[in-house]
Amino acid sequence: MLFGFNAEEVFDMAIAIEENGKKFYEDAQKCVSDETVKKLFEELAAEEVKHKERFLELKKLIPDDVKGQGVYDPDNEGTLYLRMMADEHVFSRSDEINEKVCGIKSAEDALKLAIQFEKDTIVFFLTMQEHTETPKGKEMIGLLIKEEQQHVRRLALALRNLTKSS
Repeated sequence: MLFGFNAEEVFDMAIAIEENGKKFYEDAQKCVSDETVKKLFEELAAEEVKHKERFLELKKLIPDDVKGQGVYDPDNEGTLYLRMMADEHVFSRSDEINEKVCGIKSAEDALKLAIQFEKDTIVFFLTMQEHTETPKGKEMIGLLIKEEQQHVRRLALALRNLTKSS
């Protein structure tokens, strides 16, 4: 059985995740009054744009002869796992962002949701990296993973500082 996603589709999912992250951070800024959190979200929205650009670059590197090919997956495990990861991501669809943002009641809520988004993104990117054949692709995805991990650290620190002052 062939893997259910080809390389282009996987990169398209990653690009959509970055677009959704940017939208979340921009929308969430409007829901919080804490200026430090607003500034952090503004910075993270800008970084999501850079991540999207990197994925667009990676997508261009996919050789034409493999763009539409699937990957051999005899037990269908990769297909099921990647599909679940895409479907279960905090923001798998842009309309879910509005729903989640409307539920934000405080800066603490916004930070917790952002941390979950970034963690889900890391897990998805680790899965992408595992299924990427080229060393350059693995390296570039690895750099993005490190940046997402930095996002989690920054968000967690902001949450800790916010809850300390409460």
